[in-house]
Amino acid sequence: MIAAFTSHPLYIEDINNILSIKGINNLAGKSFLITGATGMLGVVLIDALMALPDVRIYAVGRCKEKAFNRLQHHFSNPDFVFIQQDVTTPFDADLVVDYIIPLASNTHPLGYSRYPIETMLINLKGAKYALDLATVCGATVIYPSSVEIYGDTVSDKGFDEGSNGALNLSTSRACYTESKRSCEALCQSYAAEKGTKVKIIRLSRIFGSTMLKDDTKASSQFIQNALACENIVLKSKGLQYFSYVYVADAIAGLLYVLLYGENARAYNVSSEKANICLKDFAGICADFVGSKVVFNIPNEEEKKGYSVVKNAILDNSLIKSIGYTPIYSIDEAINRTIKILKGLSE
Repeated sequence: MIAAFTSHPLYIEDINNILSIKGINNLAGKSFLITGATGMLGVVLIDALMALPDVRIYAVGRCKEKAFNRLQHHFSNPDFVFIQQDVTTPFDADLVVDYIIPLASNTHPLGYSRYPIETMLINLKGAKYALDLATVCGATVIYPSSVEIYGDTVSDKGFDEGSNGALNLSTSRACYTESKRSCEALCQSYAAEKGTKVKIIRLSRIFGSTMLKDDTKASSQFIQNALACENIVLKSKGLQYFSYVYVADAIAGLLYVLLYGENARAYNVSSEKANICLKDFAGICADFVGSKVVFNIPNEEEKKGYSVVKNAILDNSLIKSIGYTPIYSIDEAINRTIKILKGLSE
């Protein structure tokens, strides 16, 4: 069964908005290796790229059944190739592509707390093998880093790409943050020592209709509550002030950096239209379905994966200087996510 969201008018509009970015047709005829192909970002990226002429996608995932459920509409296309592989193993050295985008990662709290070793190795080995292949075949790596690399520091002014944040290494949750930092350093090292072409994006907190059901991020849980017409459960006072970005805006940002970003440079991907307190995010979800926001104490396993950061706003001046303009307001993005997943009309 083809994922229902792919035929929803709002999702189709999201894909068309991505395809309207300046210079996107320059990617016609290019080839891409994309890991984490079945994830929130991977599905939207592949759907957008496959709409371009003569684009060839090598989609990497551990489970072919999951890939078929998420990307079935591409499996009959000869320009779509699914590779069943764990990203902690090297890629076929004979593979030649133009771009490598290693999206595979544990990106949610229960993943961090249950599998800290695996989280680190997926990030570190996934980056290394992407960079190794790119070095051999001359591809450009677009490395997806994270707001998490700015650590636990509170900044009232927000974080630009030159900011450095403190990080507590005395918790297992550091597995994600520290491995993402190390991967950025690895990217810079390959660029300096081997001349590998690599560009880095630092993604703010992402949400959208391609979210996975087992995603334990707060925003995803709020949306799941709304889909079930349940009360929205907050496991804190919700005063954390974060940068969020709708998945279609995140993919547009990735492609702007791919097309126009400088080599060996990092770019924040965020939207000034989507900076919001956690409780207000929850409130928008609740208002959409007529439910309430309730507060609940997290269990010990959940606490291990939670961020202690209270303020993490990403300055997006640099990426806007190369032409990127986010489209969606936070209200619009949340509402369209719920409408797409509920199958509601516009």
